[in-house]
Amino acid sequence: MNQFDLIVVGSGPAGRRGAIQAAKLGKKVLVVEQGKRVGGVSVHTGTIPSKTLRETALNLSGWRERGFYGRSYRVKQEISADDLRRRLIITLNHEVEVLEHQFARNRVQHVRGRASFVSPTTLEILKDDGESIPVSATSILLAVGTKPFRPDYIPFDGKTVIDSDELLDIGELPRSLVVIGAGVVGIEYATIFSALDTQVTVIDPKTTMLDFIDKEIVEDFTYQLRDRNMKLNLGQKAEKVERLEDGKVLLTLDNGRKITTEMVLFAAGRIGATDALNLPAAGLEADSRGRLKVNPETFQTSVPNIYAAGDVVGFPSLASTSMEQGRVAARVAVGAIAKEPQKYFPYGIYAVPEISTCGLSEEEVKERGIPYECGIARFRETSRGHIMGLDSGLLKMIFSLKTRRLLGVHIIGEGATELVHIGQAVLNLKGTVEYFVENTFNYPTLAEAYKIAGLDAWNRMGEIKTA
Repeated sequence: MNQFDLIVVGSGPAGRRGAIQAAKLGKKVLVVEQGKRVGGVSVHTGTIPSKTLRETALNLSGWRERGFYGRSYRVKQEISADDLRRRLIITLNHEVEVLEHQFARNRVQHVRGRASFVSPTTLEILKDDGESIPVSATSILLAVGTKPFRPDYIPFDGKTVIDSDELLDIGELPRSLVVIGAGVVGIEYATIFSALDTQVTVIDPKTTMLDFIDKEIVEDFTYQLRDRNMKLNLGQKAEKVERLEDGKVLLTLDNGRKITTEMVLFAAGRIGATDALNLPAAGLEADSRGRLKVNPETFQTSVPNIYAAGDVVGFPSLASTSMEQGRVAARVAVGAIAKEPQKYFPYGIYAVPEISTCGLSEEEVKERGIPYECGIARFRETSRGHIMGLDSGLLKMIFSLKTRRLLGVHIIGEGATELVHIGQAVLNLKGTVEYFVENTFNYPTLAEAYKIAGLDAWNRMGEIKTA
């Protein structure tokens, strides 16, 4: 009864996609989840909660309508933490129900408990009631995800000094917030709270942020944040964080500057949740950040029958790519053919405003020595942009002068994470600038920005020279 073809540890995007894929291939699959409900970090503290929080904040604050009605416009005058949490609970319950139904429909068994290795093929599952269950499998897929990095010098208390997991349980919205860390998680939450009219300060020791994003997009993003009075203290480190008697928090930066705030969110990195797996018993070793090294094509670890996928293997740490990694890993683990994934995948940052990118940035194109041309469209140039009251947002495309093929698409603004898929499809299908010039887009739409940007580039590239 305790022998399986595949055991999956973790039920986040990589785990659930891998488990269901193996089950669809007729394999006996067990999913082990230590959380109270299935779904992993993605459903309960990461992807879904942060995006739900963002949508709720934008709706209740009237953010999207302020272009027409002014900055003082609000749908709900007094927004509370309970207002945000109410929608979050409904969304999470739905996500869990869908996942549980998928497991049941595909006959994937799942058990709640903490898994640890006994050998490369055997795990011990410790349940909440103290019962210990040994289980074995031909292959094991580790999809345990990550957890917030919590350094000793930060006095976390779950109320005024918190990590990104604890943010979802705050009692009331702060009037001021300092976010330590200008990575994706920190920037997303910083901009969400800024949209709720919280005074936000971001601190990061690096002098730049979001370095993997096209520099022109980051510059536009930075301008928008500063335009709404967000403070970006880049190139500065928080050396000391102290809780004061009046309930506020005092931060001392390495340049001597002091900042007092109602709440501090520490979001400077995450670590792989591998510490409880007893990896040495399986012949595995995690790096200093708790991550596992894998073959990027098969997601096989150094132990042949053990695979790892999702955030625990590092960059790009996206729910979307984690799902595909889990699916590929499961296919390889059960002996099925796994096709090589498409070369280009989109990266989405659900900040306010959204950013999404696919393909090469202008900096990468320059580094490769590729002659190129750019086309840019601003959302305010589109009729739909006027209808929506947008005064910001742009779409940028990069084309090869030699082949005329699209090399990269970069978008900032409303709907960026949806719009990017048009560019992704053209990239993977090796389309050229002519596709955007000659194609018909619905009117009025923001997607029409593709034609505007395509024409912008085409005007400088000229027509194809024929013999």
